[in-house]
Amino acid sequence: MKLTVIGGGGVRSMFLAKSIAQKAETLHIDHLCFMDNDPQKLRIYGGMAKQVAARLCPTLDFTLTANAEEAVRDADYVITTIRVGGDDMRVRDERIALGHGILGQETTGAAGFSFAMRSVPALATYCELIRKYAKPGVKVFNFTNPAGVVSQTLRDMGYDFTYGICDAPSGMLRSFALLYGADPAKIRGEVYGLNHLSYFKSITLAGREILSELIENDEAYEKTDLRYFEKDLLRDRGCILNEYLYYFYYREQAVQNILHAKQTRGEQIAEINRHMTAELSALDPETDFDECLRIFNHWYGERENNYMAEETGIRRKTPWSFDIYTPDEGGYAGVALSFIRIAQSGKPDSMILCVPNEGAIDGLLDSDVVEITCTVTADSCTPHKMGRVDEQNLELIRRVKNYERLASLALRTKSRAAAVQALTLHPLVNSYSLGKKLTAEYIEHNKDYCDGWK
Repeated sequence: MKLTVIGGGGVRSMFLAKSIAQKAETLHIDHLCFMDNDPQKLRIYGGMAKQVAARLCPTLDFTLTANAEEAVRDADYVITTIRVGGDDMRVRDERIALGHGILGQETTGAAGFSFAMRSVPALATYCELIRKYAKPGVKVFNFTNPAGVVSQTLRDMGYDFTYGICDAPSGMLRSFALLYGADPAKIRGEVYGLNHLSYFKSITLAGREILSELIENDEAYEKTDLRYFEKDLLRDRGCILNEYLYYFYYREQAVQNILHAKQTRGEQIAEINRHMTAELSALDPETDFDECLRIFNHWYGERENNYMAEETGIRRKTPWSFDIYTPDEGGYAGVALSFIRIAQSGKPDSMILCVPNEGAIDGLLDSDVVEITCTVTADSCTPHKMGRVDEQNLELIRRVKNYERLASLALRTKSRAAAVQALTLHPLVNSYSLGKKLTAEYIEHNKDYCDGWK
């Protein structure tokens, strides 16, 4: 079986390689292909990923290529994780929004629309190649942000073999299992909402419901991503919140923290990646792998230890490091591999994906892509029926879903008017005048990547 990663020159490529290589034999993956159109990053980060895979699964046929057609030819599964325009375009995406006093976060905030203007055309091109050259029945797992808007738009374009994936819900569940000293395989969550805007209505550990006690557990607010919320908020909502809901429930606090910070998250990552890539560029990942790994651990550790720190004022306490040989923690590759495992097992199982609603959440359209717990089988993926959900949660979900629908229309038709409508409705913009200004600035900002807007 062949698995292809488009965007295999990203700085997180070693994580993908570790996840896949540790499970390659079990899942019958014998060919892994990493593709990227940036030759330097493919040599460095793709090369390091190849070395990780070689140490974990020497029999795995691992290829690196800049040729997209070659990469997707005969692929059974494809993971897409691309950043069109690189870190510098992200920085500008976010700064344009912040210049108007609006949250610029690239997945949840207004900057996500700008990122999607570059992501969607590139992903559509890859999807056409996949449709033409990959195996019949191919599945595409998209991790490219903003995953909610991108997943909705790709489905609206007819690419029904695409699934949005995110490691935030599964990562949160894993942290809760570890809090209890339990095996993460024993924890399950019933989730509904949208990507980066989802709610856990139930969490069970070895079959026992623990959601209410988690909300009251002071230790959970110290050791998990509940650290971003007040206990009273979770009591009020009666559920566990996706960490990115911080940006909605603490909007003014997040904006002020970012405006007063020395760097945005995008600027911080751009600087870290620039230093890391400069140091690694002088080395050969094959012959100097240990030194490459030392440099990577230093710089990527800086990135992880400062996750959401500027926005929230809260820093993670556990130092980060990458160990090739420890059991895989999952991440977004783990989400894709879970799908493959279930499909191959012949036994239905549940997991969290971004898929069309199909009546699962009352008050949304069947075609609305939602982030929800699904039952996966070898030939189906069915979202769990949530029915009527909390009215306040649904109100926020519907508002953001309206934004995503209009964003999809704007991206597919290159309609300035639809873009203005979308950004006007976005809860973190909530202004026609600002929506109009942002649209004009983002169209100008992205003119080298997508023209023809009218």
